Amino acid sequence: MRNFLLSALILGALFSCKKEQKPAENPVVTTTETPTPTSAYKTVEFTTDKVANLVNTKNDTLYITNFFATWCGPCMKEIPHFKKKMEELKGQPVKFTFISVDEKNDWETEVKNFAEEQGLSKNVVVLNGATLSPEFFKANFKEWDGSSIPFTQMRKGDVTDETVGMMTEDVLNEKVSKFLTAKK
Repeated sequence: MRNFLLSALILGALFSCKKEQKPAENPVVTTTETPTPTSAYKTVEFTTDKVANLVNTKNDTLYITNFFATWCGPCMKEIPHFKKKMEELKGQPVKFTFISVDEKNDWETEVKNFAEEQGLSKNVVVLNGATLSPEFFKANFKEWDGSSIPFTQMRKGDVTDETVGMMTEDVLNEKVSKFLTAKK
């Protein structure tokens, strides 16, 4: 019962961002590939293990992982900056991954429609927030406790940067630039 209540509290905290209508012009991006509008959407569910592996990968690639929801206004407002940066960095060792924490019953509707409208069907993965525990956050993030979105983690090798809340385009550009110009 205690685990159920704890999971419910975490899930409630993840969805504390006020639901808003999503603007049609806001995209989601996850790879350095150029998305093709004709790609068929396929729900790819990440488990906590897959998320942990992603956010803890250490090599010469810059991994930018963003947790978002289609109903989250601040999430949708920052996504175009990521898409623009993805296009700028095409062909470089940078991987963008956007993890939707939308409710499971929205995966085949809201998330699918959003991904298809933006031509990003291959790039969106989903995560069932009900599977997350406080230990997951403590084990994988320095600053994020799961209580709000958007959340972005950047990692290259042993260096990480975490941003809780929405990033402006200037902040995103500055953070990415620091990673790409840093010496090994």
